[in-house]
Amino acid sequence: MYIYQQAAWPHFTWDTPSISKLLVAVRHKQGRLVGRMESLGFSLREEAVLQTLTLDVIKSNEIEGEILNAEQVRSSIARKLGMGIGALPPADRHIEGVVEMLWDTTQNFSLPLSEDRLFGWQAALFPTGRSGLVKIAVGSWREPSTGPMQVVSGAMGQEIVHFEAPTANRGSAEMDAFIQWFNQNNDHDAVLKAALAHLWFVTIHPFDDGNGRIARAIADLQLARSDNSSQRFYSMSAQIQLERKRYYDILEKTQKGDLDITDWLEWFLACLDRALSATETTLDSVLRKSRYWAHFNQKDLTARQKLMLNKLLDGFEGKLNTSKWAKMTKVSTDTALRDILNLVKQEVLEKEDSGGRSTSYRLVELES
Repeated sequence: MYIYQQAAWPHFTWDTPSISKLLVAVRHKQGRLVGRMESLGFSLREEAVLQTLTLDVIKSNEIEGEILNAEQVRSSIARKLGMGIGALPPADRHIEGVVEMLWDTTQNFSLPLSEDRLFGWQAALFPTGRSGLVKIAVGSWREPSTGPMQVVSGAMGQEIVHFEAPTANRGSAEMDAFIQWFNQNNDHDAVLKAALAHLWFVTIHPFDDGNGRIARAIADLQLARSDNSSQRFYSMSAQIQLERKRYYDILEKTQKGDLDITDWLEWFLACLDRALSATETTLDSVLRKSRYWAHFNQKDLTARQKLMLNKLLDGFEGKLNTSKWAKMTKVSTDTALRDILNLVKQEVLEKEDSGGRSTSYRLVELES
């Protein structure tokens, strides 16, 4: 029996003393983080939001096995934030749609949830009307003609059914009840409500595809309400991606259990706590980048050099050498070498210690 087949569905229960203790700890950490971020200057806060939203989009899709172009995601979000971050590539239609959904959840968090709003999110995720090669219903609930919606793993002929959603003919009524609860019920703490909404929506599984990403978007919207801020400084999706197996395990256990969802709430709150802790890394990165640009602003840099230094600060993959510089800036290797040697002369870059066929370079470490 699945949880939605219980007679009292969707009246969830939990161990209040256990959950309250975790909730107080998370709320305390959440408040400290928001306070610390808001003490930063505007440009640093903006950079932190850009990093967080970029991470959130990329990791929410990675949970579903979809790898997005990080530079396109960053470019799309930066444009929405009105940030000038150099010559990043334009985003394709799919990435623009994914970003549009996140943008709506975070920037318009105070607006009510509605059927039309959810349809818009799902349509933004699938602008071609297809999931891979398969044509799906877009901007509408699942149709009974599509058959049962199952979460399955394993090779063909040896499939394991982890979950089967409510039948499609229940979808509209289930979603009406969910939307009404989400918009009107204020009996629960805002963070606790994010956990409840995530579980409830993903259990209904109302769409042909995109249910996991939209469930996490709904949780993000509710977490933005809990912060009372459109500025996002932590990413729940990034932490869930790190704990992906446990995420699916606890979902399956809860959806096959009774209406006592204590285990789910404990995991969700603990995961959020770890997401808040991980934001220290984002903050360190933002502050490090700020210190470097204060240093760079004293140097004589070309637009091309600034572009590449920004890429290094944003987490350049692999070693920086003349061939990569030439390819990424669309210049000859001779020009790339002159660019690099100029930065070495200005004590911005230095040679890597390791030898090899191709000399590589790194940023000069700044004194603390």
